[in-house]
Amino acid sequence: MATKDIDFSSKGYLNMQLLRFTTAGSVDDGKSTLIGRLLYDSKSLFEDQLDAVKRASVQKGSEHLNLALFTDGLRAEREQGITIDVAYRYFATPNRKFIIADTPGHIQYTRNMVTGASTANAAIILIDARNGVIEQTYRHAYIAYLLGIPHIVVCINKMDLLDYSQEVFEKIKADFNAFVAKVLPGEDLRFIPISALKGDNVVKPSQKMEWYNNSTLLETLETIPIDQDHDMIHQRFPVQYVIRPESDKYHDYRGYAGRIAGGIFHPGDDVMVLPAGIKTKIRQIDTFNGPLDEAFPPMSVTLLLDDDIDISRGNMIAGAGDLPKAASEFDSMICWMNPKPMQFNGKYALKNNSRDVRCVIDKIDFVLNINTLEQIAGRTSLAMNEIGRIHLRTTKPLFFDPYTVNRQTGSIILIDEATNETVAAGMIL
Repeated sequence: MATKDIDFSSKGYLNMQLLRFTTAGSVDDGKSTLIGRLLYDSKSLFEDQLDAVKRASVQKGSEHLNLALFTDGLRAEREQGITIDVAYRYFATPNRKFIIADTPGHIQYTRNMVTGASTANAAIILIDARNGVIEQTYRHAYIAYLLGIPHIVVCINKMDLLDYSQEVFEKIKADFNAFVAKVLPGEDLRFIPISALKGDNVVKPSQKMEWYNNSTLLETLETIPIDQDHDMIHQRFPVQYVIRPESDKYHDYRGYAGRIAGGIFHPGDDVMVLPAGIKTKIRQIDTFNGPLDEAFPPMSVTLLLDDDIDISRGNMIAGAGDLPKAASEFDSMICWMNPKPMQFNGKYALKNNSRDVRCVIDKIDFVLNINTLEQIAGRTSLAMNEIGRIHLRTTKPLFFDPYTVNRQTGSIILIDEATNETVAAGMIL
């Protein structure tokens, strides 16, 4: 079924499960071509998009449709044939909706890869079959692991240039598994031999690799189980907004709106409001379409409580018997994103969900050499695109879970108060 055959306004489409995935690979591994092939073969392109790429392909002197142009939208990207910024693309099949983040492979755009992968359910790591596993492969795999991406699909591309050799595929698979055993334990890991240019095993099964009997890439993306990717155990509800309608009909209405970050909520549940530490019960769970009997991540809802409590944006409603950590000091792995280096003992604004505080970076444990994974101690600053482990002190306590438990409550961003620029993204350890 093509995109144009899907009724985007139907209830079935609106309720369809959404998978976010990111792509990563070295320069010329074929990331953009793969996404273009995925969109083209699944008939997820509109006619004007197809016509524009056909014209651009002719202008560039291509003998065939240049599929990479579907995602390389910046002029500099098309001129250099590389991906610089994160390109987001949206498509759907009868089974699932998808958001693709096509991220850059260059070392100097590490921050862009972190941004694109931070919300992904799955990561597609491309390997050029001619080059095998290289340092860049390790780098991307480690960043995917660091960001807590639960599903990793390793696509070994350009198999057509090596006569679709099973021996080549198995060697690369073994090399990657040897690295994974040391660094990425417990990951959901899948390997697919493909040719993005020819279309083998992307949407349609390859007729030239009969030795491969598993799913194509699209089938894999449609069937990856993502129901448990969210934390369904620990009840976490960061309050974003207090709803108090000024009308006679809703004169006594007081609701607390936000997006559920963890756990399953029901009317009647015992909860605690933080930082006040006051216990109460959920009286009702409201949505635009009416009240619910239960709500879970990543739903946006309004909670009504039994008691009138002073609650504002930045507070958290959590399960009374299972509270998050509350601390004003903690360690975090951060990726520095700003051209201006990090200032040791510098003061920054920190945002964790809806909570805003000020903080000081008072210790740098190490900076990670992203190519060798060596931990470099003794540094007093981080430069743009560098990743390191730091210690933070905040002016008010945060309510969080370790990032490995809950990616929503365990993530932070740092903001330069002078310029209001986001300078770093971090994962609380």
